[in-house]
Amino acid sequence: MSEQFPVKQRHFILKNTSQAQRFVAPSSGGPPSAIPQQNRQRHGEALQSQLAQLKPLATQAAQQQSDLGLESGLGLQVQFIGIPNVPLAFESLGNERGNDPTKKIEVLSVRTEGEITTANVFVPDGKLAHFEKYVVDYLAEKKDKNGSPLDHAPLLNAIKSIRHAELRALWNDDLPLPEDSTEEFWWEVWLPVRGNRGGVISDFRKIAAQLQRPVTEHHIAFPERSVLLIHASEQQLSQSVMTLNCVAELRRAKDTAEVFEALAPLEIGEYVDEAIARLQLANDDDNTPRVCILDSGVNRGHPLLAPLLNSEDLHTVNPAWGKDDAANHGTGLAGLSTYGDLIEVFGSTEPLVIFHRLESVKLTPDRDGNEGSSKLHGDLFAEAVSRPEISAPLRNRVFTSAVTATDGRDRGRPSAWSATVDRLASDYDGNGQFPRLFVLSAGNTRDVAAWNTYPASLSTSAIHDPGQAWNALTVGAYTNKTVITDPDALHYEPVAQAGGLSPYTTTSATWASAWPLKPDVVFEGGNLGKNRLGAIGVNDLNLLSTHNAPIEKLLTTTNATSAASALGAKMAAQLMVNYPQLRPETLRALIVHSANWTEAMRTEYLPAYKAPTKADFAHLIRHCGWGVPDLDLALWSAGNSLTLVVEDVLHPYQKPKGKPVASRDMNLHSLPWPKDALLGLAPDTQVEMRITLSYFIEPNPSARGLQSKFTYPSHRLRFDVQRPLDASTEDFVARINAAAEREDDGDPVDPKDPDWTLGDRQRHRGSLHQDIWRGTAAELASRGFVAVYPAKGWWRTRPNLERYNLPARYSLIISIRTPETEVDLYTPIATQVELQNAVTVAVEN
Repeated sequence: MSEQFPVKQRHFILKNTSQAQRFVAPSSGGPPSAIPQQNRQRHGEALQSQLAQLKPLATQAAQQQSDLGLESGLGLQVQFIGIPNVPLAFESLGNERGNDPTKKIEVLSVRTEGEITTANVFVPDGKLAHFEKYVVDYLAEKKDKNGSPLDHAPLLNAIKSIRHAELRALWNDDLPLPEDSTEEFWWEVWLPVRGNRGGVISDFRKIAAQLQRPVTEHHIAFPERSVLLIHASEQQLSQSVMTLNCVAELRRAKDTAEVFEALAPLEIGEYVDEAIARLQLANDDDNTPRVCILDSGVNRGHPLLAPLLNSEDLHTVNPAWGKDDAANHGTGLAGLSTYGDLIEVFGSTEPLVIFHRLESVKLTPDRDGNEGSSKLHGDLFAEAVSRPEISAPLRNRVFTSAVTATDGRDRGRPSAWSATVDRLASDYDGNGQFPRLFVLSAGNTRDVAAWNTYPASLSTSAIHDPGQAWNALTVGAYTNKTVITDPDALHYEPVAQAGGLSPYTTTSATWASAWPLKPDVVFEGGNLGKNRLGAIGVNDLNLLSTHNAPIEKLLTTTNATSAASALGAKMAAQLMVNYPQLRPETLRALIVHSANWTEAMRTEYLPAYKAPTKADFAHLIRHCGWGVPDLDLALWSAGNSLTLVVEDVLHPYQKPKGKPVASRDMNLHSLPWPKDALLGLAPDTQVEMRITLSYFIEPNPSARGLQSKFTYPSHRLRFDVQRPLDASTEDFVARINAAAEREDDGDPVDPKDPDWTLGDRQRHRGSLHQDIWRGTAAELASRGFVAVYPAKGWWRTRPNLERYNLPARYSLIISIRTPETEVDLYTPIATQVELQNAVTVAVEN
């Protein structure tokens, strides 16, 4: 770096860079899926017969529901089973016309298992005639006056059979139901809303009371679903299958992970005293950001934590549990989220400056998690978030949690727990006014057999719930810990090489491509030792932190994604201190934007024998995220490495009077661009542009697994960049408006803009989109316009929920980096920004 430029400069926080443009998203193109032509007479008569067999069942169900006093609508659950390998047009099965929600035909859940898609549909009493008419029209080959078919053939030809939805048809979990139908366990029950959320919940409680089975007091509310728990067996619930008209789907409730490990501490009290003597703390007021730890509690009696954690900032979701840490887990996370790895602290003599402080909420009582899962995890999580916010509502805080489910069976699909995180992050209940930043651990691999097959095991060890939350910063683990000095462990060698993924971490390698690219980043999580007998934990390869019983032991070792997520929360708080005005969406983006892959990661997950493809890079990200964040890059720009930060809002959708909801705006950002400085470099000088788009979606986990009007995110945003081939800004806007929606995995990579790491086919997953463009300085000089535009989400496709007029906030970060250390890209932009700000002030005055 040349001495004429400051090594560290603050990022450019830009204002008024965008101009809203009307955006017209054309409908998705491509040929329709092939639907086999059936023998119309035979197929129609078979469907007629099946519907006729449902009539007496519908009458019986309505009578039982009426006798029980159910008020949320009488009817029968009907299962439509598709033809193998043929998409089922399940949108056409619903009929939500009319003012009475209890009389609407509602698609409750959709599931694809193997080659067959099935849809469970609530058919109100008397509404089987709706489908009977479909079949009559089909048999008659009905046409309109212009000769166009009105026979519903595309729908009916794709249906193999229609039958009553038995209890197992409602099961929507990757885990199978227990073979023993008398085994009792906690079920996750997903209920529809039907315009009367309280009434539907009350109806289910009546059914549970008839069965004499316990139901959780609390529930989680989503736009189209309520979720609660019941403790029962399959046999017991099957007794009331005719009355379960108010159940959309059933899953198995999750147990919390046994992540708590208490290893022997080191007796080094003198180092603790010396560190305290170097401590410089932030003011104890609401202007100081907090890291709020949702875990097993924190013991503030520890001398390293007492100065940073007030007694009134200790909370619990259950007063009977107390607030202290009995599991020796949350206290260790508190130490890491404050100081980082204490090994590094004790190895320094520099002032120990801490500009953030701590809060704690006891979310789980001990190392065994919440006993029996008698409380729904999402509800407990929401309760944990509310406690410090009620106590100190004016503070900026980052929430962090390492409490996860025991497995990764969701494989990226939203759960009640992860959707709760998304709801809280987006501030769904407050229409997005007060979003929250969550840093979550990805969950751990604790299986010794998996450790012994590292690194292959990482590709099958899936991220644990709620780490799939779209709006969270999900943290995996890597390691640089490879030195073993313990005389008793010298015969061990490290499992992972320096810079490689930690053997403890989990990945999204097994997820379907439609789900977010997770983890987002990785932090230090420790390593394992191995010999000819297998892998084992070694203290030398762990991190050092604070022990929960400081009178007995001051320090303990810790590891895995719990430790990594605490380090991620520490970095988020450091950004919050330096940029207090930035949104949570922006802070998340800055962390990911600063990350880079280690050489070990590239060697392990990118091919050595050929240039990596965009799919290869996606595979790398599903293991390592975007790599290891760099605090300096997240905090500072420099002459040859500058960052532009934009926080903006657009209205993605609108509903013209008398017309369906449609796309509304895209934002065109005119950026202060160092065009002359870039053109002044040698024409073949290689430069890098990195773009990160971050926003929070509102979740709607009513049915999962398919891209349809039952989609999970409220909205989706995309970005594109002006190219040299765009002769003018108007051409750029026209190209965006003419482009087909890039939503399907089958979209081709645009051959006219191939120099992106991921490309638009791979990068638009989840609610954080990042990509890296590499090319010459001359090519980059003409790329000073960035468009942000909407794609479909349930705000648009579910108009009855009336959220289509809401604005969508987003954060856009653009960096330019060049290896030329003598070049000054920063000053030309600073000059432009200063002039723009002066003009803005003059206009305002």
